[in-house]
Amino acid sequence: MKTFIIAEAGVNHNGELAIAKRMVDVAKEAGADAVKFQTFRAETLVTRTAKKASYQVANTGTNDSQAEMLRALELSPDAHRKLAAHCAKTGIMFMSTPFDLQSVDFLAGLGMTIFKIASGEITNLPLLRRIGALGREIIMSTGMATLEEARAALDVLVFAGTPKDKITVLHCHTDYPTAMEDVNLRAMITMRDVLGVKVGYSDHTLGIEISVAAVALGAQVIEKHFTLDRNMEGPDHKASLEPAELKAMVCAIRNVEKALGDGVKRPTAREEVLKAVARKSIVASYDIVKGEVFSEDNITTKRPGSGISAMEWDWVLGQRARRDFNADELIEM
Repeated sequence: MKTFIIAEAGVNHNGELAIAKRMVDVAKEAGADAVKFQTFRAETLVTRTAKKASYQVANTGTNDSQAEMLRALELSPDAHRKLAAHCAKTGIMFMSTPFDLQSVDFLAGLGMTIFKIASGEITNLPLLRRIGALGREIIMSTGMATLEEARAALDVLVFAGTPKDKITVLHCHTDYPTAMEDVNLRAMITMRDVLGVKVGYSDHTLGIEISVAAVALGAQVIEKHFTLDRNMEGPDHKASLEPAELKAMVCAIRNVEKALGDGVKRPTAREEVLKAVARKSIVASYDIVKGEVFSEDNITTKRPGSGISAMEWDWVLGQRARRDFNADELIEM
C-alpha cells in the first residue's frame, strides 16, 4: 500500500504567496502526494493576550503575543485560491488545515477533498462537527491527546456524518522539535488496534528516520514540516526539513514500501536462480567404487545445490553406489 505523504508547508511561507508557491514546487519535486498549508485568522484563532509556546519564543526570538505572530503568517482568501490553482497546475494535491468554522466552509468551497484536523482542535467540538458533517476524507492529528480524547473526537466525526473508514488518525507529539524519547511510535499501533482506524504519523522530530520507521510499522499517512531554508525567520523553520531532506525522506519511504512486500514467505525469481549456487548437494568425500555403501565417512555436503539436496542425507546413507564416483563429484542415485 502506498503511503500518503503530506509535505507540511504550514506557515513556513511567512505570509508571502511567492514563497508558498515555491514550496508547492519543492513538494512536487520531492515526490510528496500533497502540500498542506494552514487557514486561519489571528483574531478568530487566539485572544489578544495569548502567549506563544516556548518553542515559538525560542525560534522567533521575540516575546510578542501569538496574535501578533500569527497575523504576519496569514494567507488571504485570494492567496488560497491562487495556491490551489498552482497545485492543480503542478500536479500535487492542495490541502490546508482550518482553525475555525469559516475556514472549514471556505476550504470546502474550494473543493478540498481531504480535511486535516490539527492536534489543538481535537477538543474543538463545533469544528469537529462542521468537518464531520461534510462527509469527506479526514486526517486527524492527536498530539497532546489521550486515547480516550482521540476516541471521543472520532465518535463526534462519525456521528456528524463521516464513516470511520474515511478517517485516518495520526499519532503525533506537538513539541517542536520532538525529542526521540517522547515519540512513542507504538502508540500509533495502539490507536489502530483499539480504535479500529487507519493510522499514520505527524512527525515533528529532527531528521527523517522516525517517519520511515512509522511506515515500517504500518503508517498509511506521513506528515512532515518542510521549509525552503531552516535559517528563515519564523516559528517552525528550525524543526523543518529542507528541500533535499524532504526528497530523501520520500525516497526512503518509497523504498520501505517496496521492501515491505506482500507478506508471503517465498523465494523470489532471483533467489530461485541462486539456489544452485548457495545451497548444498551430497557429494563424494573421496573416490567411491561401484557397490560401496554410502556412509558418513565417504559422503559430505558441498556447493553447488544442483544435485541431491543435503536434506536427503538420511535417505542416501546405507544405499549402495550404482557407479564409481570421483572425490567431490555430485552423488547420483
